Amino acid sequence: MSATAHPSCDAAQAHGVEACAEADKPPAGRQTWILVTTILASSLSFIDGSVVNVGLPALGRDLHGTAGDLQWVVNGYLLPLSALLLLGGALGDRFGRQRLLVIGVALFAVASAGCALAPSLLWLIVARVVQGAAAALLMPNSLAILGGAFSGEARGKAIGTWAATGAMMGALGPVLGGWLIDTVGWRAIFLLNLPIAAGAIALALKFVVDAPSTTKQTPLDLGGAILATLALGGLAWGLTIGSGPQGWTLSALAVVVAGAVLLLGFLGFERRLGDRAMMPLALFGSKGFVGLSVLTLLLYGALGGLMVLLPYILIRSAGYSATLAGAALLPLPLILTVTSPVMGGIAGRIGSRLPLTVGPIIVGLGFLLALRIGGGASYWTTVLPAIVVISLGMAGAVAPLTTAVLSSVDARHTGSASGLNSALARTGGLIATALLGTVLAATGAPLVQDFHMAALVAAAASVGAGLAAFALIPNLKAKGAD
Repeated sequence: MSATAHPSCDAAQAHGVEACAEADKPPAGRQTWILVTTILASSLSFIDGSVVNVGLPALGRDLHGTAGDLQWVVNGYLLPLSALLLLGGALGDRFGRQRLLVIGVALFAVASAGCALAPSLLWLIVARVVQGAAAALLMPNSLAILGGAFSGEARGKAIGTWAATGAMMGALGPVLGGWLIDTVGWRAIFLLNLPIAAGAIALALKFVVDAPSTTKQTPLDLGGAILATLALGGLAWGLTIGSGPQGWTLSALAVVVAGAVLLLGFLGFERRLGDRAMMPLALFGSKGFVGLSVLTLLLYGALGGLMVLLPYILIRSAGYSATLAGAALLPLPLILTVTSPVMGGIAGRIGSRLPLTVGPIIVGLGFLLALRIGGGASYWTTVLPAIVVISLGMAGAVAPLTTAVLSSVDARHTGSASGLNSALARTGGLIATALLGTVLAATGAPLVQDFHMAALVAAAASVGAGLAAFALIPNLKAKGAD
């Protein structure tokens, strides 16, 4: 996936939060403000990711960035978010969710200001890394606060409101960001985060109160977090070099191998920690969870590649303005917002296996339709049909994925499972973006040809995700469903 966050995928984390005693729930008025707080905090990630994708051509031109630089503008954010998401939740459990939410939002704001003031690509990429680390703090704790403030039917409505608002933010972000890029400049897109962050911090300090922690003595998996970051960083760096103009040099292969070795070291380290690990390997004792993990990695990797490449080729090859390129993506979040709740209900009744098989295959068909996109192509006859089909396929997958993740493991592992699934979605985007060097480096006709090749790979990955669901995922229904 790209830097874009996916509310429907993340919503599983809030479902996985242990319910507090009913007497500990805040009053209704405070609950409303807590919901607003979590929406504002999470929207930092939703808006920032989608807006940056639209801004890549402009900032690359102004800062004289190469294709590899542009890849790291995206992956500099995704890398710490993927590697540290689970640790961010554990830090909140230990030191207080409100405290970590405020720290994460404040750090995100500082990093956003750093992005806006960046005098060079290196400065910008470093600031993006800090943004990703901040998002790894604010995202899981925002959802944990939301899940802990509501219970029963009210929790489901609150999570639905949070997810729908996140999708709306993701829809408006590229349009507003594109307009700012065209009228003010790309630096303005990062300044959007500052008033949102200020509001989120003020509301969190006033309305969010931490419950007494019961996990203060649980050791933090800092070793796992470091190994995961180094492993994913090595893989992303090596893949970025290998997919770029230099090709698969000895150094690129060496870095990929080093990343793979570190990944094996991470798995060994997590195995020794058992249930104290940030990624308990006991989760993978479930065949269904293995299938869901493969599906998430492939499907969100394919979608992440699209969210980076589509606005890029529309601006560089089809002559779109940044505003129009941002608007071109509107059908995706709008269709997901309208149809995901329906598909979630269907999955609860008939089970998740069929939607998770058919949905990704439909996404693959949408990527095949994207083969018609090129320079001078009509939006209504080429771009829109592809986006609509991809959106309908994703709608068939995202809500059933949440249901299936929570149903695939025992109750004590639901929080870890949902958090890991969300991290895998970001990892898919990280890997996909690292492989886009050839496309981002091309111009003219080769850019269109390379985009088509990327669309074919994304179609194959999406179909593979559907086949993994069919082969590995049992027909899981929502817990408590008849």
